[in-house]
Amino acid sequence: MRMKVEFKTDKLPISYNTMFMSVIKEAIRKSSEDYYRSLYYYEDKSNKQTKNFTFAVYVKGYDIENENFIVKDRVILNISTPDLELGLNIYNGLINYPKFVYKDYELKRLRVDLGKEKVIQNNEAIFNALSPICIKSRNGKFLNIDDEEYIKELNYISNEILKNYRGYGLKKDVKFENISLNKVVVKEGLREFKNTTGKSYQYVNGYKGRFKLCSDIEDLNDLYKLGLGFKRAQGFGYIDLVK
Repeated sequence: MRMKVEFKTDKLPISYNTMFMSVIKEAIRKSSEDYYRSLYYYEDKSNKQTKNFTFAVYVKGYDIENENFIVKDRVILNISTPDLELGLNIYNGLINYPKFVYKDYELKRLRVDLGKEKVIQNNEAIFNALSPICIKSRNGKFLNIDDEEYIKELNYISNEILKNYRGYGLKKDVKFENISLNKVVVKEGLREFKNTTGKSYQYVNGYKGRFKLCSDIEDLNDLYKLGLGFKRAQGFGYIDLVK
């Protein structure tokens, strides 16, 4: 299930991922409080289990002023999930509530469109990463694409993502080929990171652009819908099928 959500707003924080995480969580909560609690809490504690969705944000027409985007046109939020129940809760929350407030920012929802998912029919496919793909090592280091651990950790997280969603991991190891990926650094303001480190922002290395994946056809189709890499529910790893 893929959806495209258009918002009108005067401004956005430069580190906007946390804001849109909040929008998605609030949409789920407004749709179903019980479902929201089952997804984000476990025995009254935060549920750290990976979530079966990913998103990407596009700001159309803007200036930068201090720590904000001054938006001249609109903001587009793209969301992808293979989980129909999750997708419907997000969709219903977005459709039924025309305004979302985050701190001193306000988003007015203009429209929500459902997109058609493409079907991968071969064991290799070319993708475009619309939000950065983030891969990190076991000790939490964000890896560069030429790091010798990159493919190993890409396979590790792909296996975990699939196992969490469908109950079993990769059928076949993923082979990865860079076509035209560019490194980006995302400034991220997360409360948990600040509480742990005392720093206001975390800087996350990732890659946007085109790449090729080779694996089992079912693996490729599910990863296309779930997103690729770490931090997907925080606005990373949204990929679109090129061919």
